[in-house]
Amino acid sequence: MERSRTVVFDLGEVLVPSGGVIPRLSAALGVTVDEFIPAYWSGRVAYDLGGSAQEYWTGVLAALGRAPEPDLLGWLTEMDSVKWSTLPRVSVDLLAHLQGRGVRLGVLSNAPGPLATAVRAAQWSAGIAHLVFSAEVALVKPDPQIYAHADSVYGTEPGDVVFFDDKPENVEAARAHGWDAHVWAGAEAALATLGR
Repeated sequence: MERSRTVVFDLGEVLVPSGGVIPRLSAALGVTVDEFIPAYWSGRVAYDLGGSAQEYWTGVLAALGRAPEPDLLGWLTEMDSVKWSTLPRVSVDLLAHLQGRGVRLGVLSNAPGPLATAVRAAQWSAGIAHLVFSAEVALVKPDPQIYAHADSVYGTEPGDVVFFDDKPENVEAARAHGWDAHVWAGAEAALATLGR
């Protein structure tokens, strides 16, 4: 792979698996993961597009039959952001390995504002050339416009980008845009794809 190419990763279920997030939140609310998941994801697109944390979490709690206590709303917002912005060791090692070989890195994630803020504050993101989050651009994958916007942020042409995402529809849209996009199959598979 040419050194000039930019390697872009999704965040959730790519750099950060949901296993460290969903069970923690559901347990804190005293519900099962199966009960929590539909409530968690039902309003997530609006939140990822820049909707307010209060509105999102009020909706999640309402779906679970819970009242929206202010302290609970704040805790949920913070915990959700912290957990999704905390990389497991395998992801830290992957990024460090690529950076050590001079690979230019980027992130493109459907993520709400509080999570975007948490990622930007995280130590690991300091070495990422550009971070693009849906809430900050009012676009979500697989909208074709978000890939064009990301190119403008990264300073890339479509053929310059290698992209990893867990959702096939996002990968297909990225490929249609011209990116070399792949469905995430783990760090080792990514390194094999990259020839690194």
